[in-house]
Amino acid sequence: MKLSVLDLAPITEGSDARQSLLNSADLARHVENWGYHRFWMAEHHNMTGIASAATAVALAYIGSQTQHIRIGAGGIMLPNHAPLIAAEQFGTLAALYPNRVDLGLGRAPGTDGATLRALRRTYDSADGFPADVQELLMYLDDPKPEQTIKAVPGMGSQVPVWILGSSLFGAQLAARLGLPYAFASHFAPDYLQLALEAYRNNFQPSKYLDKPYAVAAVNVFAADSEQAAKRLKSSMQQQFIALRQGTPGPLPAPLDDIEQQVDPMALAAANHALKYTASGTAEQVHQYLRDFVAATGVNEVMLTCHAYDHQARLRSFELAQGVQFES
Repeated sequence: MKLSVLDLAPITEGSDARQSLLNSADLARHVENWGYHRFWMAEHHNMTGIASAATAVALAYIGSQTQHIRIGAGGIMLPNHAPLIAAEQFGTLAALYPNRVDLGLGRAPGTDGATLRALRRTYDSADGFPADVQELLMYLDDPKPEQTIKAVPGMGSQVPVWILGSSLFGAQLAARLGLPYAFASHFAPDYLQLALEAYRNNFQPSKYLDKPYAVAAVNVFAADSEQAAKRLKSSMQQQFIALRQGTPGPLPAPLDDIEQQVDPMALAAANHALKYTASGTAEQVHQYLRDFVAATGVNEVMLTCHAYDHQARLRSFELAQGVQFES
């Protein structure tokens, strides 16, 4: 059972994007040493609390700061990009860091309507997602004799392509194309089991995979005490509440008694979205992860930790990685 990391390069209150990206590189170096398998970053736009908008650029930096951990996008929001551009970007990464690069693709824009227009895209751009995925796969494959447009770098790189999702659509597409699948259960818990079932039941073997391979994401807040972990988690709860209220911003400082300081209904909604969260001591987190794997049957778990204090975030991943799964 592999453990991996999803990093959104959180910008904390009082800090900036530069420090966020330096922290991401430091995190990548640490989790590589602790045995994590992948380090993915995600594309978001017009979010003052996230520094990974230029995902391929950020990953180029992460690759330069690490030696062997796989790096990738979790994900690139393909409706925001021409498939050729995405192929060239990740083909470039693959040329720089051979056999280390993954390309996860999402269908959502990862932003609001006004920003979508600023990206020169419209909401119906997502309608062409399946065709765009297949076009991208073509650019990353060996070129055909009659092919006039080639991704340079990119052609022949065979960068592994993943389909990401938080509903049944991505699961069904990944199954039809025979691609690995990653579910965003760290913030969209409701369809996890249905999506995994749809993916496995409809999977068609391909030249990319001969059997289904599924990853699910889990928030992790591990600390030396249960109370410390609960406090660590409160920053993400606050940020999620602000996002749902239309006032997204930097990651706020943690609270000792969040239940006494935020609206109970808003907190309940945030806690539902963050349902799949491993929080507590190392022993508690390990047991949660074992139970999660047993319940879902996923092949790999991707951990994410939106924590205000960088050292506490490092500690959270350090404590989580010692989990022993049943064979």
